[in-house]
Amino acid sequence: MTPLTFLYQIFLTAPYVYLAYLARREDTYTHRLLILPIVLSCLLLSAWGFVWTIPEMEVYNWGQCMFIPCLMVGSSHKCKSGLFGGVALAKSLEFAFTKEGMLKIGEVRPGVLKEKAKLSESSSATPHYQLELNGKPNGIANEPLPSARSSWKGLTDALELLHTCRGLNFKFGHGTPIPPYRRPLHRPVFLRATLRSFFSHFIILDVLESIIKLFPGVGAPSGGSIFYTSLPLPTRLVVSTTIHILTGSALLYGFMMTYDLFTLIAVGCFHSSPHNWPPVMDDPWNADSMHRFWARDWHQLLRRTLLIFGGYPARYLVRSLHTVFFGKRSRSHGKINTLEEISSLFGVFLASGLWHECSIYAMGRGFEWTPVLFFTGQAGLLVAERSWRKFTGRRVGGLWGKLWVYFVVFIGTQVVGKCTLSIPVVVDLLTCCLSGCVASTGAWRWDGYTTLFKPNKDFPRSAGEESSGSGLNYPKRECIPI
Repeated sequence: MTPLTFLYQIFLTAPYVYLAYLARREDTYTHRLLILPIVLSCLLLSAWGFVWTIPEMEVYNWGQCMFIPCLMVGSSHKCKSGLFGGVALAKSLEFAFTKEGMLKIGEVRPGVLKEKAKLSESSSATPHYQLELNGKPNGIANEPLPSARSSWKGLTDALELLHTCRGLNFKFGHGTPIPPYRRPLHRPVFLRATLRSFFSHFIILDVLESIIKLFPGVGAPSGGSIFYTSLPLPTRLVVSTTIHILTGSALLYGFMMTYDLFTLIAVGCFHSSPHNWPPVMDDPWNADSMHRFWARDWHQLLRRTLLIFGGYPARYLVRSLHTVFFGKRSRSHGKINTLEEISSLFGVFLASGLWHECSIYAMGRGFEWTPVLFFTGQAGLLVAERSWRKFTGRRVGGLWGKLWVYFVVFIGTQVVGKCTLSIPVVVDLLTCCLSGCVASTGAWRWDGYTTLFKPNKDFPRSAGEESSGSGLNYPKRECIPI
C-alpha cells in the first residue's frame, strides 16, 4: 500500500460515499441518477483495477472483507475485490433508483419520523426488535431516530447505510430473518461474551487450517484438486468429502471469527449498540431442509444484493412478458403470482452463482460455469421441497431432512460439479482475516487499464516458485472425472 494508491482509493470511493449521503437527504432523486454512472465507473475501477500479487494474500482479491467499504475505517488496501465490488454496485443501484431515498424504520422522508415513531421515542429509549418470519417474531432492529438533520448527521447516516447489509434500522431490511440474540445485551457482558466467541472460533479455525495443509496440493498457496486420481474411487470420495467438510467448516468459523472481530471493534471502540450486532448466522449445522438452510440458518448479508441483481429483474421480466401476451387483467391470477415467485427464486440463485464466480475470476483463475449451475440448481431443490409439501402435506424436516441437507452440501457439490477448485481460499485464511487490520505491503499496486490481473514482477518471489511470462505461475481450474 503506497500513498499514491491510498489517494486513488479515496478518490474512487468518494462518489460512492456521496451517493449514500444523498440517499439520506430529501429531494435528491435527480441528483442521484445523474451521478450514478460516475459512481459505477469508480467502483469498477476500484474493485477490479487493484490487485494483491503475493500468492499467500491472493485471497484478498477474492474479497476477504467482502461487505464493508473499509476505506471508512482506514484499511482500504485489503478489500478492493470482486466481492466488495459486487455488493457496492448493488447498493449504488438501490441508492440511486429508490425515489424516496433510503428510509429508516418509522420515517416518512429521510430524517422525518412519523407521529407514532415520535411518541414511541419519547416513551422509551430502548430499541425494539421485531420481525415476522412465517408469522412468528424473529427480531429486527427498529431504533428510534432523531428528527434533527445536519450535515454531520447526514454523513453518519451515509456511513451507517454503507456498512449495513441486513438493513437492521432501515425499511429495506424489513422481512430479513435475523437470528435471535444469544448474548447478554449489557455492553460489558456482551463484549466479554463476544471476546470468548472470537477466541474459540480463532482456535477452531487454526486447527482446521492446520489439518487442511496436511493434504498434498490442497494446502499449497497455488491450490490443488481435492480429487486424488491415484486413489481407488471409494477412498478418493472419502478423502474429497473430508477435505470438503474441513474446508467448509474453516470458512464458516473464519466467517464468524471475523464477524466477532468487527463486533468487538464497533461496540468496544466506536460505542455501537450491541442491539445492532445480532448473530450473523442462526444454526446451519441443524438445518433440516434446504429452505431453512438458505432462508434462515445461513447468513443473510447478501440477501439484498442478490435480489437486486437477480430476484427483482427476473420477477419484472416475467411480469412484463405476461402483460404483453395476456394483458394486465389476468395478472391477479394465482398462477402468474406463483410463476413470478419461482422466477424470482431462480434469479436470486443465478445471481448468487454469477456473483461468486465473478469474485473468483478477480483472482485471475478464469471462469467456470459449474459453480453457477450448482447455485442455480439450489432453486430447483427449493421448488422440489415445496412440491413435496404440496403433494404429501408434510414439510421436509427431521432426521431425514437433516441428512438431505448434509448430502446436498457435502456430497452433491462434488457429484454434480466434478470440478477442481484450485484456489487458495482456505490456505492462510487465518492470516488473511487478522493481518489485514495492521498489514500493508508494496506488492499491491494499481493495475490500471492494462490487464485484469498483473502481479508485481519487482516483488521477490519465494524460493522454488516457478516463473512464467506474467511473473507468477498459477494452475488453471479444470473439471475432471471423480
